[in-house]
Amino acid sequence: MRDVKMLMDGIVLGECPRWHEGRLWFSDWGAKQMIAVDMDGRHEVIDRVDALPFSFDWAPDGRQLVIAKRTLHRREENGVLKPWVDLTDLAEMGWNEIVVDARGNTYINNINFAFPGGEFKPGYVGLVTPDGQARIVAEGVAFPNGMVVTPDNKTLIVGESFATSLTAFDIAADGSLSGRRLWAKLDGGPDGIAMDAEGAIWSSAGEKCIRVKDGGEVLETIDLDRFCFAAMLGGDDGKTLFMVCNEWTGSTQNLARTGRVYWTRVEVPGAGWPGR
Repeated sequence: MRDVKMLMDGIVLGECPRWHEGRLWFSDWGAKQMIAVDMDGRHEVIDRVDALPFSFDWAPDGRQLVIAKRTLHRREENGVLKPWVDLTDLAEMGWNEIVVDARGNTYINNINFAFPGGEFKPGYVGLVTPDGQARIVAEGVAFPNGMVVTPDNKTLIVGESFATSLTAFDIAADGSLSGRRLWAKLDGGPDGIAMDAEGAIWSSAGEKCIRVKDGGEVLETIDLDRFCFAAMLGGDDGKTLFMVCNEWTGSTQNLARTGRVYWTRVEVPGAGWPGR
């Protein structure tokens, strides 16, 4: 059994962890804050983002991209977050998750219905190319959630929470998606995911974090005391697994500060390590 330690608590609704420049960055959707925390637990509020959800990643040029409501923002060299691409024509609802590949293609996804409480509709995956052009590249996705791009930029893997599966797409040279296929069927709906250097994925799975390989074999399970919303690999050598967890009541209203970031050491570093 792994030694799981707490890095930070007092979070309202943590999501979207990313390891960047020696710290774990994540969104607190409940507090509407972007937070960075170091391995000693010292944390800093980087920005305040008036949106739920909002997610972020880094482009190859080092600039941070933030998806909030129906706009993709970009942090400029002076540190100011400015609107970059208006996505109003692509979506009625706000966008959920984001991942940027090594070529600068930005994949974003949209659940396409009001959650929680709204009537389910399939969602979709969008693409914003480095020149700021946006389009839908995959439809019929059952509550799209966490995403990863393989280090060779050839495959996008998307968590479908309502289909309890990880779904893979081939990535064409222009960023288009095709060849949709089941990557892994899970016992529960995935949320935030992270790929390691052996091609396995760490996925949230209720009050667990699991390591699963292509085909669906679960290689390891880490039991937790509250819902795991997302996983990320980082640390100095890429072998620290971070798990962002929250007590989940099924509602985004009247949330208490019960969110925590846990971490443990693993044997396989993150895919493409060192990361951004």
